[in-house]
Amino acid sequence: MGIGDEAGAKLESQIQATRELGWKFIEMRGVEVPGFAKGNFHDIPDAAFDRAAGLLSDHGLGVYCFGSTIMNWAKTVETPFDVTVAEVRRAIPRMQKLGTRFVRIMSFKPKDDDVSIPAAVFTRVREVTKMFLDAGLQPVHENCMNYGGMSWQHALEILDKAPGLKWVFDTANPIFNADRSGAKPWKRQDPWEFWTYLRPHTAHIHVKDATWNPAKNDADYNWPGEGEGRVADILKDAFARGYDAGISIEPHMVVVFHDTTGKPVSDDATRENFVEYGRRLEAIIANARGESQAPGAQ
Repeated sequence: MGIGDEAGAKLESQIQATRELGWKFIEMRGVEVPGFAKGNFHDIPDAAFDRAAGLLSDHGLGVYCFGSTIMNWAKTVETPFDVTVAEVRRAIPRMQKLGTRFVRIMSFKPKDDDVSIPAAVFTRVREVTKMFLDAGLQPVHENCMNYGGMSWQHALEILDKAPGLKWVFDTANPIFNADRSGAKPWKRQDPWEFWTYLRPHTAHIHVKDATWNPAKNDADYNWPGEGEGRVADILKDAFARGYDAGISIEPHMVVVFHDTTGKPVSDDATRENFVEYGRRLEAIIANARGESQAPGAQ
């Protein structure tokens, strides 16, 4: 599957790209439903959600995971917890209506010099985890720009303090995230190292790839398998260990979800990139499994 808004803001573009690939699932994050402004799938008005749910059903598509904004990098632990609780309470009935089991969560934006996780973060992540589990749903925490993503050690600490929480591993995020497990100056994280410690807890995988660009002090995003994310190695290792869960593309090559520059990008461009990215991932998966490529099988 893929994260929907990576194929375009409009729901029609997300559906078109998914169907073109022959895939049956989509990971819903940001979406613009006809007649409504764009928003996260758990934040759009009820009427917009109902319309989206109907259109997805009409096209035979299921929603495998909610790519929520719950405790994400746009919020800090000082953000009132009522904001988080409201997001969870909106997400739960929508997930249940769609038969969606997984929801991506995070653990707030860290302070610049933090190397430890505040107790309040543990408390909030634990409570959110319990709310979803009590509803029969599975939260998965992403290694991103959050407390749990500061290193593999921080990730394991978050999991230890929130019983029942599982992981969504992003192959490229370690490339641009500092490893805060050691002293400054912090090195960047190693995707393979992070994976080896988190693979026992991983219930979902986000595939993107990137190469660190020192000149701009940021990452350049690549086709899967062409960057430093060890995509092929991680997937091969996952399959060898019996991994049989979600794999979701997040290309970032045309548009980056958290980019605030406001540069206009057409849905046609993002959709075409999404489809090509998906086809390249299918080839990587087939090779990792030692199979001939079967488009649409993933």
